[in-house]
Amino acid sequence: MKKIFVMLLCLGFLSACSTTDQTSPTQPTAIPSEIVDVTPTHHPTPSEPTATPRDPETEVLTRAAQVVLLLKEQDMAGLAEVTHRNVGIRFSPYAYVQPTDLIFLKGQVAGLMGDATVYHWGIYDGSGMDIDLTFADYFAEFVYDVDFASAPQVAVNQRLGVSNSIDNSAEVYAGNMIVEYHFPGFDPQYEGMDWRSLRLVFKYCQGSYDLVGIIHDEWTP
Repeated sequence: MKKIFVMLLCLGFLSACSTTDQTSPTQPTAIPSEIVDVTPTHHPTPSEPTATPRDPETEVLTRAAQVVLLLKEQDMAGLAEVTHRNVGIRFSPYAYVQPTDLIFLKGQVAGLMGDATVYHWGIYDGSGMDIDLTFADYFAEFVYDVDFASAPQVAVNQRLGVSNSIDNSAEVYAGNMIVEYHFPGFDPQYEGMDWRSLRLVFKYCQGSYDLVGIIHDEWTP
């Protein structure tokens, strides 16, 4: 009986972060939405010190700060290290996360900057033209197009940049943590319509927050 209990406990632990995903970059998959804290339940005795409770917001902000610096330095090997081990990273060029947005798995991320493949990322808002770019060109236009590491505004699970684009990230990534880096504008003559945002989506897994989504956002008419 004891062996059966231990086996069930192990299976429960593994399922918290594993939805094995062999999806290719051109066949995106839905990202599991639950946040699972797999820390074993333990009730201290009166003689034991009480553990400091987790602070998810502080933890995810720390992880996001690490990720935004990796993006700034174009350190794709480092980015691969913080990529979710099973579901990879979904790249969304605009606020509305599409089911066709490309996903790259953990093992693919490190080599993306040198990948000469031209991928179809969606269509440009306004013109309707295809976004057909290599990863490096997509990165320059739809990931780190401004220095988000120095963004003056940062928020957790709160949209800072607002336009006519629907932001469905809270529904697509329900239960996960979204950190937004936001510039409210650059040139005063545009009265804030040149704002930029980068949203980093994290899933809690086995003691840390892993990156599962990168969403770029800007003013759209």
